[in-house]
Amino acid sequence: MSRRTVSVVVLAVLLVLLFWQLPEVPLLIFAAALIGVFLYSGSSLLRRVVPVPHAVGVLVFTLLLLLAGAGLGLLAASPLAEQLNQLWQQVPQAFNSVTDRLSRYSWGQEILQRLQPQNLSLPSGSGTSTAFSAINSTFGALGNAVLVVFLGVYFAVDPALYRRGIELMVAPSLRPKAHEIALEAAHTLRGWLGAQLVSMTVVGLLTALGLWIVGIPLAPVLGVIAGLLAFIPTIGPVMSAVPGLLLGLSDGLSGLLTVAGVYLAVQTVESYLVTPYVQRRSVDLPQAATIVALVGFGLLYGFLGMMLATPMAAVLLMLVNRLYVTDYLERETAEEWRLPVAKS
Repeated sequence: MSRRTVSVVVLAVLLVLLFWQLPEVPLLIFAAALIGVFLYSGSSLLRRVVPVPHAVGVLVFTLLLLLAGAGLGLLAASPLAEQLNQLWQQVPQAFNSVTDRLSRYSWGQEILQRLQPQNLSLPSGSGTSTAFSAINSTFGALGNAVLVVFLGVYFAVDPALYRRGIELMVAPSLRPKAHEIALEAAHTLRGWLGAQLVSMTVVGLLTALGLWIVGIPLAPVLGVIAGLLAFIPTIGPVMSAVPGLLLGLSDGLSGLLTVAGVYLAVQTVESYLVTPYVQRRSVDLPQAATIVALVGFGLLYGFLGMMLATPMAAVLLMLVNRLYVTDYLERETAEEWRLPVAKS
C-alpha cells in the first residue's frame, strides 16, 4: 500500500473515530470555521476601504461588530425587553385560551389529560439533580459558545497556518490537491453563509412587517425570532411561528388563520424567490439534501447538529463532487467502458 493511500486511510479513520467518540468536538470546530469564514470575509471587505494588514483587519472588523452589537443593544434593549416581557406574559394567556377551547370537546380533554405533568415520563432522579443538570448544561453551552468565537477569530487571523496543518496529514504528492480542496471548502462556506444571512434578514423584516400590518402585537420581536430561527432551514420557520400563532389565536380562528397566512406567505417568498436567487449565485444545495441532512445530523448530534446540518451538507456535497465524481468517475477510460465478453 502506497504512502498516499495510507495517509488518506489514516485521516479517514481519525475523522470517523473523532465523530464517534467525541462528536461535539468536530461540530464545534466546524462552527468556529463558519465564524472564521465570516470574519475573514468581513475583513476582506474592510481592507478594500482601509489598507491595513489582514490580522489587523480581522481584529478591527470583530471590534466593529462588537461595538455595533453593543450600540444596537443599548438602543433597542429597553423596547425589546418590554416587548419580550409582554410576549412572556401574553403567550401563557394565549395558551390558556387554547386549553379552554380544547376543554370544550371530549377529544380535547383527552389531549389535555395526556399532557398533564404527572402523565409525562420525566427523567429519573430528584428535582435538585435535574435543576443542577440544566444549570450545568447552560454554563456548558455558554462556555462552548465563547470557545467557538475565540477559535473563529484565530482561524480568521491566520487561516493558512491551520490549512497547512491539515495538508501535512496527507502525503506530499496529495498536498496540492488538499490545498485546492481546502480553498474550495472555504469558498463553499462563504457562499452559503452569505446566502443564509440574506435569507435570515428578509425573513425577519417580512415577518415583522406582515404581522404589524395585520395588527398582531409584538411584531418586531416576533420578526427577530423568525429571522434568527431561519438559520435552521425547514424546522426553524415552524418553531418561530408558534408564539405568533398563539397570539393570533387569542382573536379566534380568524386571527389564527391570518397569522398563519403571514408566516406562510413569508416562507413562500423566502423559499421560492429569495433563497433560489441567492443560492444560485453562491452554492447549489438541493432541498432534498437539506432535509436529509437536518434529519440525519439532528438524530445523531441533537440541536447543534441541526444548526450545522446545512453548511456541513454543502461541504460534503462539494467533497463528493470533487473527489468522487470529478476525480474518479469522470476519469473512466474507453477501455473501462467495454463490457467483458462472456466465454461460451
